[in-house]
Amino acid sequence: MRRAQVYRWQIPMDAGVVLRERRLKTRDGLFVHLQQGEKQGWGEVSPLPGFSLESLDDAQAALLSWVNAWRDGASPVLPDVPSAAFGISCALTELDGTLPEAADYRAAPLCSGDPDELFAALAAMPGEKVAKVKVGLYEAVRDGMVVNLLLEAIPDLRLRLDANRAWTPLKAQQFAKYVNPVYRDRIAFMEEPCKTRDDSRAFAQETGIAIAWDESLREADFEFIAEPGVSAVVIKPTLTGSLDKVREQVAAAHALGLTAVISSSIESSLGLTQLARIAAWLTPNTIPGLDTLNLMQAQLVRRWPDNTLPLVDVEGLEPLL
Repeated sequence: MRRAQVYRWQIPMDAGVVLRERRLKTRDGLFVHLQQGEKQGWGEVSPLPGFSLESLDDAQAALLSWVNAWRDGASPVLPDVPSAAFGISCALTELDGTLPEAADYRAAPLCSGDPDELFAALAAMPGEKVAKVKVGLYEAVRDGMVVNLLLEAIPDLRLRLDANRAWTPLKAQQFAKYVNPVYRDRIAFMEEPCKTRDDSRAFAQETGIAIAWDESLREADFEFIAEPGVSAVVIKPTLTGSLDKVREQVAAAHALGLTAVISSSIESSLGLTQLARIAAWLTPNTIPGLDTLNLMQAQLVRRWPDNTLPLVDVEGLEPLL
């Protein structure tokens, strides 16, 4: 016998979380819980405002339609709404046991630019020292000086930078001017520095700073091809779609010798623990980009190991079915 429940939830965010010039006061989403006999599976459906094409209401409608059909015994196809397809596919793989339990709870820490804070975070990190810095939110010159300071202060550090297509070619060059050429090969990659792919490619060629594709992966004309200066792809499953599609993208990247990084779209603790399992499964040698839980004020249903935020259990969620 099949049983299913959908829950809606909301988590207050830290005051300083800004996405594409929009302050995110709460993180809102849905959980789907499937049960069949003694087996059960959970999935998170939480489109990210400003990044997902679908709204939460769109995702909820697609999820409820799929769940009602599944509960009635059908084998409905996954919705074409990415966040719903991803959450449902996670629940199904937990239900059938194909999502491995082993997880990679390492996370490249998000750095605000304070080397002392970063020293403390990296001291607890086994193996490779990797951190992430958001650039493009302030002046490009300031970003270049911060990145240079971090690379100079921590000789074994590798940085991942994320610009979210914020810069014109001129701004990107202003950034690079303040990063010592000796340090540039310790920038593992910069995600999409410029507003267009061609400008980002030119930035990589002119500066020797490797780039990664992120937003481009979700555009209709994107192709997986080996290109000079491109070292990685950043895959955000909530924005991508089903787990099968995530696996296809990882395989395509690896076939070209590119690094594939599983990355957060600011999911809840439940979603993040699943992303940690997906990372251990599909990208076992790469630290995932999952250091977003402390942007929130609570955890939901499942804890991230050693995190001290309070946990809201199932009874604290709003059931929709």
